[in-house]
Parts: sequence; C-alpha cells; structure tokens
Amino acid sequence: MTEGAATARVDAWVWAVRLTKTRAMASTACRAGHVKVNGERVKPAQPVKPGDEVRVFHAGRERKVVVSRVIRKRVGPTVAAECYVDHSPPPPPRAEIPVIAVRDRGAGRPTKRDRRDLERLRGETGTAPTRKPSR
Repeated sequence: MTEGAATARVDAWVWAVRLTKTRAMASTACRAGHVKVNGERVKPAQPVKPGDEVRVFHAGRERKVVVSRVIRKRVGPTVAAECYVDHSPPPPPRAEIPVIAVRDRGAGRPTKRDRRDLERLRGETGTAPTRKPSR
C-alpha cells in the first residue's frame, strides 16, 4: 500500500525522495513557504499526486521536480530518483559562489588593515572622498 499510492503528504514525499535530509526539515520548509506544489505555497499535509510540479527551496538552491511516482517511505537514492523528473536548473559553478569573510568569535575589533582586506574582498571601495595633500 505504501508503494504506488494515489497520494501522499507533501512533506513525507519530499523527505522520501531525498530532497530534504529529515522529515522535520521538510515539514518546516512547507510551513516557511519554501515548498510549492503547482505554483502554490502548501502546508505539510497537502497531498501530492503524479503529475504535480513540486518546487523546493533548500540549502540555497531551488529544486524543481515533477512527481512521477508517489511513495511514503524513504528509499535509496537510485529508487528515489525514479520517483520524480528533475527540471532543476544546474547548480552554479563553485567559482561563481561568492566568498564569505569569516572572523573568529572573540577576535576583537578589526584593525585598519583587516577592514581594508574585508572591503577588498567585498568589492567595496572607499566611499570617503580623497583628500588633497596639504601644502
């Protein structure tokens, strides 16, 4: 009965086909509006059926899949991939992902040199007008 059922809860299906790591994450994503079925925001108990388009915004990227088979129990990755047709855009290359500046907690106030390095990393230029040297 669990395999090939007519409908299943969207949070259970998203978890079962391994689009999220845990069922709780899938349920939270539904409540937060990060899961859409046929373009509509859904609650975790919303049923999905074959042919529905499911969009999941998770881990900084959008997954757009069409349900081909409804399952309720989590299965292996190869079987899970057969339960949907993936229409997601490819993930961006690692070179295009911006670098995030990390500063150790408790390191104190950044020095002038540190601030300049951070500005250079962010691509910011000094906003203060340049002053002419005095005579």
